[in-house]
Amino acid sequence: MKKLLGLSFAMAAIFLAGCTSGPAITEDQAKEIAANFINNTLMQPGTTANVKSAVAEGGMFKLTVEAGGQEIVSYMSGDGANFFPSVMNMEEVAAAKAAEPEIAAAAAEALKADKPVVEAYVMSHCPFGTQIEKGLIPVVKALGETIDFQIKFVNYAMHGAKEVNEQVNQYCIQKEQTENFIPYLECFLGTDGGDEAGASCLSEIGIDEDALATCVAEADAEFGIQANLEDQASWLNGRFPKFMIHDAENKEYGVQGSPSLVINGKKIQSGRDSVGLMNLICSTFNEKPAECDTEMPAAAPAAGFGWEGTGANTDASCG
Repeated sequence: MKKLLGLSFAMAAIFLAGCTSGPAITEDQAKEIAANFINNTLMQPGTTANVKSAVAEGGMFKLTVEAGGQEIVSYMSGDGANFFPSVMNMEEVAAAKAAEPEIAAAAAEALKADKPVVEAYVMSHCPFGTQIEKGLIPVVKALGETIDFQIKFVNYAMHGAKEVNEQVNQYCIQKEQTENFIPYLECFLGTDGGDEAGASCLSEIGIDEDALATCVAEADAEFGIQANLEDQASWLNGRFPKFMIHDAENKEYGVQGSPSLVINGKKIQSGRDSVGLMNLICSTFNEKPAECDTEMPAAAPAAGFGWEGTGANTDASCG
């Protein structure tokens, strides 16, 4: 969805008020109202969401919304007047807060370097992979050439052909049109993640599409990308096509899901917010550069696509 806003205190108050009595409309009416509101107000032109279910729960309606290949749980008040795009799991937030000392300890154990090597292993359409990417981008832009940063990919894909094809494009842009990679990634993360999401960003950022096509063909020949996609007998657990570009690194570091963060050759637990990621990466310098003092956005970004809203700083992953 284009505008996935976190629950504000005002919304929370409305939410609690709505729990005092039963819904005033039926579940079918709730589905229709929610679908009309989401598709007419929140979705980007040419995209649609499907409200798969609306279940009365505690005076509210719990909605299961399918958008951009993802299922999102949302809520609507019992009278259909107030829509809550996302919900914060208090146990997850509390667990993430409790884990902060362990994250700091892990950072202290990381190998230090004059120029830290930072590798984020993701699946391009994993909502938690996109979340850490959104947290990392301000850090990477601030630290610039003081670090060696790369996005790498988990060695299997969970989100179909669109993910496989997008990841090859990103691999090639990062490899051969490096200066355009972060702008392209910023653009892609701001889309709905649909089948044509990356295509719109290629032209917007000015990617050399002829050079990209050549690189994609070479990568396909080297890593058997389309062959693995088509050979369902080879899929992991019979469900997920292999994606072998960074297979050796996945095995070396024990990457088992998206996202996984590796700094200076060590896999490290991390949050998804820019402040925490900046502090973590800067703790791995032999001598911290002045860029480490750059102010970062405090809140963790929302999981999934789109730059609006915030989310829980948890260790949830695709894998």
